[in-house]
Amino acid sequence: MKHALKDMTVAEFRDRLPEDPVILLPLGSQEEQGPHAPMGDYQLAEAVALRAAELSGAIAAPCLPFGYAEFFRGFPGGIQLRAATFCAVLEDMLGAFLDHGIERLLILNGHSTNAFLIDQVARKLRRERGVAIASVDLWRAIPDSLWTRLYGDKAAAARGHGADPLTSLAMYLQPAAMRPDLIRPSAKGRALGLPMTGVAGISFGEMPVGLPLNADEVNPDGMMGGDAHLASAAHGEAIFTELTRSIAKLVAHLKGCDMRDPLAREGAR
Repeated sequence: MKHALKDMTVAEFRDRLPEDPVILLPLGSQEEQGPHAPMGDYQLAEAVALRAAELSGAIAAPCLPFGYAEFFRGFPGGIQLRAATFCAVLEDMLGAFLDHGIERLLILNGHSTNAFLIDQVARKLRRERGVAIASVDLWRAIPDSLWTRLYGDKAAAARGHGADPLTSLAMYLQPAAMRPDLIRPSAKGRALGLPMTGVAGISFGEMPVGLPLNADEVNPDGMMGGDAHLASAAHGEAIFTELTRSIAKLVAHLKGCDMRDPLAREGAR
């Protein structure tokens, strides 16, 4: 049985429709991940979606490889969509399934900055089409218990843009594309004479202050948090296994839900 929509003929996909399949829609980004990891991190979300589909019987749609990543424009090689463009493309992707009565849709978001735009689109479609569309923010869905098991008291130090989870996942899924010799330390700069907390702002004592910063201003290597030296292919395999199994369980649960009536009792159709 095929699980990637891109590999199916229209006849094969049509034959699957009577089973009311769950469609997984992976989203990602083409952006820097530090000097040591491939920029096409959307490939990680795509791999998670395909493996989760294989485990659950779902179908993985092609990945939208570009996201809303305005603050990464300072790095060459990235491809950013404007917020309005991202929302329009996502709405069209989802609408292409809804137009055919395919309503069990699960977004797998591999670029966290997409999240608030995904929420906007999902609310619009529920209001206009009557279907509730679920989504998972992949890298934030990794349980704290797994971070602790893998990294112990260094769990907080391992997490961050340019470090884990994406560096370990890439080491596991794309080892030939990695350049571990180029790993750089993570350090944030200062703006307005105050320490940066990231692209979203600065810190005035204990008060967070919003300030629109660019990623290359925060760190010229794109290492905005976390120690990539703590990453490993073994950690990546554990993260991949946890995510794909959890998503497969969610798919099984959604099969018993009415996406037009999310408040209905479980199993009610």
